[in-house]
Amino acid sequence: MALFEIRDCDARIYRERLADFLPEKLYDIHTHVYMPDAHITADCRTASWPARVADRNPPEHLTETYRLLFPGRDCRALIFGSPAPGMDVDAANRFIDAAAEATGFAKLYLTHPSMSPDALRDAVKHRGYRGIKVYLCFADPAIPDASLRIFDFLTREHLAVMDELGAVVMLHIARPQRLRDPQNLADLLEIERDFPHVRLIVAHIGRAYCESDVGDAMEVLAGTRQMRFDFSANTNGQVMERLLRTVGPSRVLFGSDLPITRMRMRRIDEQGRYVNLVQRGMYGDVSDDPHMREVDAADDPEMTFFMYEELLAFRGAAERAGLSREDVRRVFYRNAEELLDL
Repeated sequence: MALFEIRDCDARIYRERLADFLPEKLYDIHTHVYMPDAHITADCRTASWPARVADRNPPEHLTETYRLLFPGRDCRALIFGSPAPGMDVDAANRFIDAAAEATGFAKLYLTHPSMSPDALRDAVKHRGYRGIKVYLCFADPAIPDASLRIFDFLTREHLAVMDELGAVVMLHIARPQRLRDPQNLADLLEIERDFPHVRLIVAHIGRAYCESDVGDAMEVLAGTRQMRFDFSANTNGQVMERLLRTVGPSRVLFGSDLPITRMRMRRIDEQGRYVNLVQRGMYGDVSDDPHMREVDAADDPEMTFFMYEELLAFRGAAERAGLSREDVRRVFYRNAEELLDL
């Protein structure tokens, strides 16, 4: 039995709207690999709906997902665990060790702010990790969401080690205002200034899923030279276009955020809040989730995968921003290869 269904509309969208745009190789810079006891949960200072998509994503599911979604493409990935409060971080990293060994994929070390700097140094220097994945759910729970700073879960001591090693840091920023938040922007600029050798990736374009999440961020970040951005789990083509025009294609990376982009959905911007429209009954009772809404299948028979919606949005952004074929290759695999020294 297939891991998930490929419908006629999915095959047609891929064939008619994506196949001629995507390069022959894809490097997915943002993927989670985990088993049922180690996946993201509702108490992780973020939306609860991702947990509805897949309770596990072992490496064989990831490679099968690429086979189903991207026929004819050579797909590689940077993998890391899926963080949750109270989880066994060491066990999650051991699982990633095995997954990387099985697939040959590169890996990031899931960290907790309480870890010693030496543990991170050892992971990168001696255990084959290309850097670290940090997450806001590991910050002190006493800190209110609106007051949470990047340095509460990505410590300056950890940044110093990553700077010393020239390693990758995958960062999911916090705070309700997302990318436009002045404190987030100040912290990002501080990292760029004080830790210039860190290979920082700001995930999800700083969680700017709606145009109102951007504010003046692009103007503030226009002078940066080092930080990169992935557009994983983002379907907002206008935000993507602004990013491309601000930092150029050499600092933008394709990421999927699998397995959540296996979700069948369509995202809308409703007064500055993103809402995922899903077919009725497909993901259980979503009535208590402000980011989810059910629709009848007959009202949207062409509803396809979150992954394809992300890629269609990026194609539109790339065309409006005037990206060349070589620029597209950069975004989809060459930037990742250079970043990871592959």
